[in-house]
Amino acid sequence: MVKTSRIFDFPIYQLQNNPLEKAFSTKKNGEWISISTQQYIESYNNVSRGLLALGIQKNDKIAVISTNNRTEWNILDMAILQTGAQNVPIYPTISSKDYEYILNHSGATYCFVSDVEILNKVEKVKDNTSLKDVYSFDQIEGVKHWTEIENLGKHSDVDELLESRKNEIKSTDLATLIYTSGTTGNPKGVMLSHQNLVSNTVDCTPRVPVAKGTGKALSFLPVCHVFERMILYLYQYNSIEIYFAESIEAMSQNLKEVKPNIMTAVPRLYEKVYDSIYAKGKELTGIKKMLFFWAVELGLIYEPFGVNGWWYEFQLKIARKLIFSKWKEALGGNLEVLVSGSAALQPRLARVFAAAGMPILEGYGLTETSPVIAVNDIKNKAFKIGTVGKPIQNQTVKIAEDGEILVKGPNVMMGYYKDPEKTAAVMTGEYFHTGDIGELDADGFLKITDRKKEIFKTSGGKYIVPTLLENELKQSRFIEQVMVIGEGEKMPAALIQINFNYVKSWCLIKHINDVDTPQKLITNPLVLERIQQEIKFCNQKFGQWEQIKRFELTPDEWSIEAGHLTPTLKMKRRIILELYADLYKKIYPRKED
Repeated sequence: MVKTSRIFDFPIYQLQNNPLEKAFSTKKNGEWISISTQQYIESYNNVSRGLLALGIQKNDKIAVISTNNRTEWNILDMAILQTGAQNVPIYPTISSKDYEYILNHSGATYCFVSDVEILNKVEKVKDNTSLKDVYSFDQIEGVKHWTEIENLGKHSDVDELLESRKNEIKSTDLATLIYTSGTTGNPKGVMLSHQNLVSNTVDCTPRVPVAKGTGKALSFLPVCHVFERMILYLYQYNSIEIYFAESIEAMSQNLKEVKPNIMTAVPRLYEKVYDSIYAKGKELTGIKKMLFFWAVELGLIYEPFGVNGWWYEFQLKIARKLIFSKWKEALGGNLEVLVSGSAALQPRLARVFAAAGMPILEGYGLTETSPVIAVNDIKNKAFKIGTVGKPIQNQTVKIAEDGEILVKGPNVMMGYYKDPEKTAAVMTGEYFHTGDIGELDADGFLKITDRKKEIFKTSGGKYIVPTLLENELKQSRFIEQVMVIGEGEKMPAALIQINFNYVKSWCLIKHINDVDTPQKLITNPLVLERIQQEIKFCNQKFGQWEQIKRFELTPDEWSIEAGHLTPTLKMKRRIILELYADLYKKIYPRKED
C-alpha cells in the first residue's frame, strides 16, 4: 500500500483504495469527456517519460498558464513532479510584463499554455526569457501540442530513469513555486514542498463531509491559486469525481448537468448567486412572494445545530420544503457543502445558505501555508458563523501581542524563492507571521478582524480597522465594492462601487428615470440619498471616530483587468487610490487645491 508523502502518490493511493471510472471530466464541444484513475496514471507516466526524453533535469522549472481548469493541467502537474522538476503555475489574467518577470525569476525552461490568447501574451516576451519551447493544450496552428510529449514518452526507453527520479524525491523537496498576486511590487515566489501540500491535504481530510468514492465536485476557481490546487489534491485523495466548469457564465448550466455534492468558491460568487435568487423572489406575486421572503427572513437568523430551538427548526423544515428546495435544485440539487476562501464571507450569506441546506464553510489560509490554516467543519459539529473555524490538526496557531496571527506546522512554506531577506522578515523561529489580525475565542474558533498593514490612524490618532467597516457595508445589496480611506486625515471616508445591476432595478421600481449610463446613475440625487441611508445604518454599529463621514461613488466596475483587484479578487488599495485621486481630493480638499 502506497504511503502518501509526495504529491504524485495521491493518484496511486486512489487507484489502490477507491479507483474511479470518471476521475476527471472536462467538457469539449458540448460533451463531457472523462478519464478513469487508471487512464490518468498511464497518461501522466507517459508525459513524464516524454519530459525526460526532452532532457528535463531535476529542479528544472516548467511554467503552466491555463485560462480554464482542465484535465490536461492535472496530468501535466503529476508528470512534472515525478521527474523532480517543479511546476510554476501563472495566473492567466496578469500582464505580459508580469509573465516576463515570473518566467525570468523562476528560470522556467518550458511553458505550457491553454489557448491562443495566452500564447500571444507569452510570445510577446518569450525572446526576453530562457524558454526553450512553448506547448499548448488547445490545437493551435504552428504550435506544438502537448500530446507530442505524451507520444514521445510512449516510445522512449526511460523507465529506469523515471523510477530512479521518483525514488530520489523526498517529501521535503521543492514541488512548486507559486507567485503571489501581491497588491504592491513584484510578486513573490512561494516555495512549497511536497510535504507542505500533502500534509495540508491529509490534515483537511477529516473535515470533508463527503464519503470517499461517492461524491462529485465542480471545480472552477483558478488552479494556479494554491486554494483550488490543494482542493484538487484533496478530491483525488478522497476519490471524489472532479468536473471542470467551462466558465463562470456556464456555471449555472454545468451545475445542473454535473449535480455536484461539493464545490469551492470565493464570497463574490456566493453573493452573485444570492442576488440572482433574491431578484427572482422580488418578481413573484401574492402568497408565493410572501412565502419566499418569510423563508429568507428565517434564513437570516439561522444558527447551526438547532440552537434557535424547536419552533425555529419546525419553521425551517417547512421553508426548506417549500422554498429552499427550489434554491438547491437551481444549483444541481445535490450540493451538500460549499467552501469559501480568499476573502471574508458575509455572515448573512453563511446563514441563509446553511438554512437552505447548503452550508458555506468559511476557511482561512495563505499561499505561504499551503494554504489552509483553519476551516469550519459541519461533519464534526465545529461550525460557527462569523469565524473561519478551528485550526486544522498538526498546526499551532497563536495570537501575538499586537494581535497578529502566527502559525507553525508542516504546511508552512520553505521560504520565498531567491529572497532570504523577505523570508526572514515573516518568520520567528518556526512561526510564520500571516500579516492578519485575529482572535481565538473560548471554543477555539479563529476570527479574522483585519490585515495588519491595512489598519491606519486618523490625524486625531484614532485607529481605524477598514475591513470591519467594509465587510459591514458590503452586506448592503446596493454596494458591490467599498474601500475605506482616511489614513492621516481627520475622519474616515469611503470609495464605493455600487452594484450597478441592483441599483438599476431599484431605480426602475422607484420610477427614477434618466439613469441609463453609469455616470448618470452615480450622480442621481435619489441614488446618493439611498447610499447615504445604507452608510447611516452601518455607522450605527461603530464608534463615533470610526463612522464613515463622507463617500464618493466610482463610475466603473472594479475588476482584475482594470487593475482594481488581484486575480484572487482582493483590492489593490494603492492602485484604487491612484485611479480615484480626483475623488479622494473631493473628500479631502487641500487649500492648495
